[in-house]
Amino acid sequence: MRPLRHAVARHRPPLPADTGKTVWLFDLDNTLHDCSKGIFKAIDSAMSRAVATSLQLPQHEADVLRKDYWRRYGATVIGMVRHHGIKADTFLHLSHDFDIAALVHSEYGLARKLGRLRGHKILLTNAPTEYARTVLKTLGILHHFDGIWTIEHMALQGRIRPKPSPALMRQVLARLRVPAARVVLVEDTLRNLKSARQAGMRTVHVYHAGTPFSAQHYGRALYVDVRVNSVGRLLVRGGG
Repeated sequence: MRPLRHAVARHRPPLPADTGKTVWLFDLDNTLHDCSKGIFKAIDSAMSRAVATSLQLPQHEADVLRKDYWRRYGATVIGMVRHHGIKADTFLHLSHDFDIAALVHSEYGLARKLGRLRGHKILLTNAPTEYARTVLKTLGILHHFDGIWTIEHMALQGRIRPKPSPALMRQVLARLRVPAARVVLVEDTLRNLKSARQAGMRTVHVYHAGTPFSAQHYGRALYVDVRVNSVGRLLVRGGG
């Protein structure tokens, strides 16, 4: 099996030089756009089809396996690579093979609001690069980002380490070369925010009812600095 790091080493994400400004790390799904209106369902279906095709399984068995690997590893692709020797780049392409742009929805004026947010902006998502760039282009906000850090870049010692991996958070900080207190993770998933706080970053929870397990949490967790219901609210809270 070819290690993932050999497949993605040429794709290291460009990052800004330290200018003394805040570095905003933005999640993608259910943070910058609303996945509950169609994309999550499309991803789930495409992911199950990719598992079924890759392993020659019936659809219902593939769906069970997909959910199990997502719960265990935070990304289905990890289980496919680790347990079945499937090539990560091939599986990521198969699992996001649908009309992405037609399903993208976001809050009104997102591009204008991001433009007003002072500091450097970097995408930090467990999604694959092709999908992430398509979403950003559709939203009209690709030009606002100094770097795009996707699951293809999250390989440590030959294994994929996506959010909420503490090792990933340390790697991000090492690459940024800025104090952790000047880095803010904006994210809808609480376990990812908890990991960021443990690494010393500041945290913004974008609460979205469509995020898995979100209904289990009420109020603001101790490791969350700010809780908002949209990216635009960051400007109200002093980010712009």
